[in-house]
Amino acid sequence: MSAHDSFDGAGAIGCPAVFIAAPASGQGKTTVTAALARLLRNQGKVVRVFKTGPDYLDPQVLEQASGQPVDQLDLWMAGEEYCRQRLHVAAREADLILVEGAMGLFDGEPSSADLAARFNIPMLVVMDVKGMAQTAAALMAGLAGFRDDVRILGLVANNCGSRRHRELIEEALPESVPLLASVARNADIALPERHLGLVQAAEIRDDLEIRFNAGAKALEAEDLVSRLLALPPVPFEPTGVDDPEALPSLHGRVIAIARDAAFSFIYQANLDLLEAMGAELRFFSPLVDRAVPPSDALWLPGGYPEIYGARLAENTAMQASIRAFYEAGKPILAECGGLLYCLEGLTDYDGRTHAMLGLLPGAGWMRGRRGCQGMQTADLPEGPVRGHAHHRSVAEGTPEPIAHGRRQRHPAPGEAIFRRRRLTATYLHLFFPNNPAAMARLFGVDTPATDTAIELKESQGCN
Repeated sequence: MSAHDSFDGAGAIGCPAVFIAAPASGQGKTTVTAALARLLRNQGKVVRVFKTGPDYLDPQVLEQASGQPVDQLDLWMAGEEYCRQRLHVAAREADLILVEGAMGLFDGEPSSADLAARFNIPMLVVMDVKGMAQTAAALMAGLAGFRDDVRILGLVANNCGSRRHRELIEEALPESVPLLASVARNADIALPERHLGLVQAAEIRDDLEIRFNAGAKALEAEDLVSRLLALPPVPFEPTGVDDPEALPSLHGRVIAIARDAAFSFIYQANLDLLEAMGAELRFFSPLVDRAVPPSDALWLPGGYPEIYGARLAENTAMQASIRAFYEAGKPILAECGGLLYCLEGLTDYDGRTHAMLGLLPGAGWMRGRRGCQGMQTADLPEGPVRGHAHHRSVAEGTPEPIAHGRRQRHPAPGEAIFRRRRLTATYLHLFFPNNPAAMARLFGVDTPATDTAIELKESQGCN
């Protein structure tokens, strides 16, 4: 059976797949996944890469490494049917599917292991072995025996100090979880980071190319690719959740989307959905452009406005254009960094305050490494939409919210949701495919225009 043969009459497609996980964050999952994707690409293979959970930065890196779009898979935020359909689509074209996990493989609800188990994808564990040898084998034995519904193929030992270091680990590992590869300690391979994770791919594209190829060269000698390509195909069934005929319509609507170094936290899935609903997307840069392109609605996504506060403040022509868009009563969605941009001012990490749009009363400021994160549902007037929060800023002096996010596993109110005229602003990053009908109403012509607050108990949350 070939990798792309149908398994049954239901249209399931088979493709070799591997889930790249780790015992904790910071072990080098993305570094290894990117190196493996680049090695496959260099060999002329089509590799489709997915990222577990609500992550923006890793997919940017993995997309550049693989040369293919990278989608997020999350059983809670996106749902099982969505995840299954995306895997099915990838299986139709890929020689190998890679899914990078999040945090430790058993962390979270649902965890990386839950996702791997749901779709029967075998797991490859990346572990930073600096400072240990036989203990790495003990950890692997524990991970392999923790659950009986996941299959662990073996270990990739990252930051291996020497050949002898590798031998000590390999000799101690049980036969059921062998050492499949080791990556020597090499600063030229590791990916650079900053306060919310990896540095954005677009900012260091040439540097990443050097790191990808160095990582690919390190893995090439390990014969890992041939082992993964020889894995039995995993069947992925279609669900039809992306059938355009079943989606609400945004036909004829033009949506302007801020996209540059300051605003880049954009799920490809959100763009795909808007286009599938018939919307025309027009991208622009609040940093360098002078006006919002002609459009019916505006999306200001998250990103790093705190890094580019001075340039955003200096572009007064763009600020005037967005204010005019707001005054015209057109719908605007502002998420996280977009919310900060809509406030009256933003104070950066150096203590400098920059004038922002002033569409909402209040000001934002950065607070070091302490931050807020977690999965939440935004109860919008248009309908509930799942998403997540991840920020290291505070918004103060803001108006009464119309609602708060509902946390996935905690009763305390989550992030505030503001509505003024047709501006919706919140720290939450929304996953549009979770509720296409709600997003069609928000960006469409019948968005409720209200700034009346929904009565809720006072929140002691992040804002």
